[in-house]
Amino acid sequence: MNTAHNYPEVGAVTRPGPLPAGYNHLHHRALIGHGREVLEAAGEAVTTFRMHREAGVHVETDGARAEVGLPVRCAIGVGPLRVGAPCRVVWTAYESDRIGFSYGTLAGHPECGEEVFQVELAPDGKVWFTVTAFSRPGRWYTRLAGPLVPFLQHQYARHCGRTLRRLAAAR
Repeated sequence: MNTAHNYPEVGAVTRPGPLPAGYNHLHHRALIGHGREVLEAAGEAVTTFRMHREAGVHVETDGARAEVGLPVRCAIGVGPLRVGAPCRVVWTAYESDRIGFSYGTLAGHPECGEEVFQVELAPDGKVWFTVTAFSRPGRWYTRLAGPLVPFLQHQYARHCGRTLRRLAAAR
């Protein structure tokens, strides 16, 4: 796996301030439940990549959970139509009220940018799942797809929220 990020703003998705210009921006927030038990179950599903797998993404990694520097290869599709997406974890949060990670795209990924997946326990006990990302096409076929890619990314974020709600409730 090529280890070079294919964009210069590494870490920008989790820094304070606006997301980098020149990219499509995604922000999705979904209520997934209430209480510490839901936070912990959802946090485990996010950081062990179970949420991604249950949402239909093939995930290859040598780590049991997200840690900074961990290479992760995601893929969608089947057989010769499977599209691989190499990434590396650039940030993690294992805190009392916030659990999550972000990864950045590596050379060969269909997109360029970062995405963060996190769950947070609000003071009122609600547990929120948030996906924030910035990305732009990194390959000819994602450039050709134009506005379809951001639309599909938003649909995937919503699907992850529904998947995580189900996983957290099942615990």
